[in-house]
Amino acid sequence: AAAAELQGKYQKLAQEYSKLRAQNQVLKKGVVDEQANSASLKEQVKMKDQSLRKLQQEMDSLTFRNQQLAKRVELLQDELALSETRGKKNKKSAESSSQLSQEQKSVFNEDLQKKIEENERLHILYFEADEQHKRLEAELRTRLQVLETDAAQHQAVVDGLTRKYTDTIEKLQNDKAKLEIKSQTLEREAKDCRLRTEECQQQLKNLQAALGSRLEESLCIINEKVPFNDTRSNRYNALNVPLHNRRYQLKLRDLAGQALAFVQELVTALLNFHTYTEQKVQIFPIDSATDTISPLNQKFSQYLHENASYVRPLEEGMLHLFESITEDTVTVLETAVKLKTFSEHLASYLCFLRKILPYQLKSLEEECESSLCTAALRARNTELQRDMKRLTAVFEKLHTYISLLALPSTEPEGLLRTNYNFVFTNIATSLHGFHDILQDISKHYSQKATLEQDVPTATQKLITTNDCILSSLVALTNGAGKIASFFSNNLDHFTSSLSYGPKAGTEFISPLSAECMLQYKKKAVAYMKSLKKPCADSVPYEEALANRRVLLSSTESREGLAQQVQQSLEKIAKLEQEKEHWMLEAQLAKIKLEKENQKLKNSLSGHLTETIQERSVLPNVAEQKKETTEKSPRELIKSTSLVNINSCLIKFLLCQAPDVECREDLIKNHYMARIAELTSHLQLADSKSVHFHAECRALAKRLSLAEKSKESLTEELKLASQNVTRLQASKILSYEDQLSMMSDHLCSMNETLTKQREEIDTLKMTSK
Repeated sequence: AAAAELQGKYQKLAQEYSKLRAQNQVLKKGVVDEQANSASLKEQVKMKDQSLRKLQQEMDSLTFRNQQLAKRVELLQDELALSETRGKKNKKSAESSSQLSQEQKSVFNEDLQKKIEENERLHILYFEADEQHKRLEAELRTRLQVLETDAAQHQAVVDGLTRKYTDTIEKLQNDKAKLEIKSQTLEREAKDCRLRTEECQQQLKNLQAALGSRLEESLCIINEKVPFNDTRSNRYNALNVPLHNRRYQLKLRDLAGQALAFVQELVTALLNFHTYTEQKVQIFPIDSATDTISPLNQKFSQYLHENASYVRPLEEGMLHLFESITEDTVTVLETAVKLKTFSEHLASYLCFLRKILPYQLKSLEEECESSLCTAALRARNTELQRDMKRLTAVFEKLHTYISLLALPSTEPEGLLRTNYNFVFTNIATSLHGFHDILQDISKHYSQKATLEQDVPTATQKLITTNDCILSSLVALTNGAGKIASFFSNNLDHFTSSLSYGPKAGTEFISPLSAECMLQYKKKAVAYMKSLKKPCADSVPYEEALANRRVLLSSTESREGLAQQVQQSLEKIAKLEQEKEHWMLEAQLAKIKLEKENQKLKNSLSGHLTETIQERSVLPNVAEQKKETTEKSPRELIKSTSLVNINSCLIKFLLCQAPDVECREDLIKNHYMARIAELTSHLQLADSKSVHFHAECRALAKRLSLAEKSKESLTEELKLASQNVTRLQASKILSYEDQLSMMSDHLCSMNETLTKQREEIDTLKMTSK
């Protein structure tokens, strides 16, 4: 089923991917069209710029021509002035030439007038062309900006779609890999299940044959040995101790603990709700701090003030019920005596609700009759009145069914076992109804609080009290929902656990028989404890686990330990040989010491020189016998022998006395101390060499693991390159994205490979 669901999910994702791919093509086409439009507009802008430059050049040339004409006019005016001055001098010549100058002047004036008109016309054309060019340039720039923003938006959409496509592709690939792995595991499990079924069938055949033979033997034994069978009578069978179901007891205690937590949460919410309701009665519709409230609200507030004495016992009764369910008892309805106490506490709280219900309804009616109450607020109050009646009715139902469940522990005839399932089902239904009613109350009260905030005389104290009541109602609703879902989820366990009882029995006859059964159970447990013999001393379980962890975490294998044991045996053999050698040396030294004692009787000076010569010979003899050993131990023995000679001479000079045995003891003790010191140094060197050997072997193991990880990383690099080529072939990613992804992946893989190479080099160096 999971594979089919994943396959369907994969198909949906593939369809969505195909749709997105088609949309991507359309968007790409739109982007290309917009790019072509922007390119054409850029060309138009370039052409307009060129025409503008041409007009600018023409304008420059015209201005230059105008300047030339202006200079020429100035020259002509100067010539005219000169001609006038000359005309005064010779009027005669002037009169003759006046006609010619007037004709020239008229020609010049006409030419000048034409040039001026042409210049004005060119100025007007230039101004119009300039204005048109600026307007066109502004339009093109605005259009170019709009097209650029559209292109950027389209590009962002394309980038988002490509990222989405890559994510969906990676997700689909991961799902595919997971499905393949799951299918492989399911195939392996199917094969294992087939093998197990075959084995189980074979075992079933063997067990059937064995049980058939045992059944025949048991029937023969029962018929011959059992004089009275008490399981045939329910009255006697109820006194038999049932098999202890520890799992059932732990499960039931866990459920009781959860129910206790839910009841505690519900009790806290009820206390808060009643307390804040009392505060609300004191401040609305009339504030008791400024005016006296009505006698009805005073009485209602007095009753609400007593809520703790009715609500707290519910928590205490549930706590006693939880404490009565232990691992050693047998918990069924016939033995659950504390359930009766919880039922009584619930009955007292129900009486409290019945007592405050009329006052609560009348208080809401008073609010409706006040001048501050609007039509909407009056409608909410009527809804709350209806909800409070429903709440009391639900508590009456719960009390009825819980009191029925408490009957088997006091009056077994009051409730038949066949009706247990019906009672539990109705309790679950009532709890769900309780949750629904609290949801309605919370909704209606939130609307009422919103309307009360709009009242002109609403104070901050009223708003705060309404918020507190709403929070307590929310907590009460959540607690009721948790209890309802908890009871519905464990309804099968409650109904199925009722068959727990004596072997081959269907029920307990009475609470008295259940109490007798519990006493017999305690006696049986005491008897079994008395028969239990103390176990022999062994390694504690925690210490054994710790030793096992140390053994598993050790870097040495069985072969290494065997090799160390072999080396230790060889060293022990060498030490035994050296011990025999040094015993012979000690005997030789003893003989020489006796000779020296004889020579000491002659003279002290001769004795000193002879002892120095003889003791200098001893280390040479030891070195000749130890030529086959290593160089460092030979030098150590040589140096220690010289030190021994000097120390012996000093002791001999200091302890010179006629007592020969005292001198022999001193020399013997000195030699024994030096031998012990040398053996300790030798053992320390051996332990260091063994530790270094173990470290070298551990480094070799790490080196092999690093080589394996290097091979796995190279394989992953190959797979990554194959995936990149396959994605390129499918044209899902763009060329630049592919190159960046491949380069990033290759860089990361190269970094990991370089790290592995560096680690391998360091391991090789340390191992060397």
